Amino acid sequence: SDAICNFVICNDSSLRSQPIIFNPDFFVEKLRHEKPEVFTELVVSNITRLIDLPGTELAQLMGEEDPKLPGANSTASGFFRSLMSLKRKEKGVVFGSPLTEEGIAQVSQLIEYLHKNLRAEGLFRVPGNSIRQQILKDALNSGTDIDLDSGEFHSNDVATLLKMFLGELPEPLLTHKHFHAHLKIADLTLFDEKGNKTSTPDKERQIEALQLLFLILPAPNRSLLKLLLDLLYQTAKKQDKNKMSAHNLALMFAPHILWPRNVTANDLQENITKLNNGVTFMIKHSQKLFKAPVYIRECARLHYLGSRAHTSKDDLDLLTSSGSKELQPLKSQKRSRLDSCHQEETQQRTEEALKELFRHVHNMPDSAKKKKLIRQFNKHPTALTPGSDVPTSPAPRRARSRSFSGLIKRKVLGTPVILERKSRDTTPEPVRVSKENVQLLQKCGSPAHMSQAKLKSLEGQKQESCRRMRARLLSKDSSSL
Repeated sequence: SDAICNFVICNDSSLRSQPIIFNPDFFVEKLRHEKPEVFTELVVSNITRLIDLPGTELAQLMGEEDPKLPGANSTASGFFRSLMSLKRKEKGVVFGSPLTEEGIAQVSQLIEYLHKNLRAEGLFRVPGNSIRQQILKDALNSGTDIDLDSGEFHSNDVATLLKMFLGELPEPLLTHKHFHAHLKIADLTLFDEKGNKTSTPDKERQIEALQLLFLILPAPNRSLLKLLLDLLYQTAKKQDKNKMSAHNLALMFAPHILWPRNVTANDLQENITKLNNGVTFMIKHSQKLFKAPVYIRECARLHYLGSRAHTSKDDLDLLTSSGSKELQPLKSQKRSRLDSCHQEETQQRTEEALKELFRHVHNMPDSAKKKKLIRQFNKHPTALTPGSDVPTSPAPRRARSRSFSGLIKRKVLGTPVILERKSRDTTPEPVRVSKENVQLLQKCGSPAHMSQAKLKSLEGQKQESCRRMRARLLSKDSSSL
């Protein structure tokens, strides 16, 4: 389930009924095959971000220079190295030849059989029968069909033959070019609070670096490495039966998949521990190492979906010439989202500018110009002011009061009588103070200094005058009737 995902990239109605399933690294593999230079530059730039590779080691990783391996100039073990090289000159169709898809197909039979027999104690450590191994080796080289389930071969025979196949490859499975990079990955450790390196391995960065490094392996090497690490991972999970932990398996396979060819333990010296620990780490985290990092996936996806031309066609017909047209609505939706964000940002800036202008006007000294500006602000209720963050809706109009006399007149005469003034604008006008009120205020003092008793007496006088006016109107109405 980790190797597939649902991913819809077009609006075709025929594709809505059933989900499209494909490898999440589809665009990564597409970029690797169609534009290897762009792909390699993308991956290597991120590798150098994680590990420090000097100019010579970077050139070796890119294949621009021949790798300088330990023990190349040493003559101490020359006889042993020459013996090993002579042994590898006996090439067959599978054993001793460069790695090919045909060789992987033959060897995958051994891996498939071992998956069914992981409980054998001492698997990969206990050697099998040499005669049976030679028979099996000749059968694989000749390409004849082999029935490993017939019981003729033991699991130790098959396991030893698998190690023999890896050991007879012209170069290790992880290639000579990557040797120095793996040594640098083993040195990735965490930092303390002061920024100093500690002895604790930085597992996250090591996993990310291995993911990137595996991406630029040759395709046959990467395929066989995945099959092998999956087998060793499942073997280590059953170590209670076979007594083979991840570290024990790393000791068996590090010389075949990581050590340079024609070297001895003396040539590697202090690097042996790093290499063995590196293979142990690969076995334990093998289920994460063959997934491209998220940012590599995104870059590869944008490289194709961001361009208009799709010249190649994949096995699921996702990137046809018509598919490029169907992706246009996605681009228009993205453009509309950007426009809406721009409008919201512009509106926010406008509101802030209005608030700043209102504060400036409010702080101006009292004058006719200030009153005029305030009236202009009040004419636009939608403008936000510092006192109101959200525009308030205008208050509902108060319903007219209908007097008894007015109802009688409308019934008899049939014409409406307007007893109240027309509703004015919502903008408050300056209150006009009459001469009588000015004289009254001068007698009583300012409203702030008026006593509670005086306020009550003024209110009573006002109510009394209103009652008198209402009584006069009623008497006039009754007399007219």
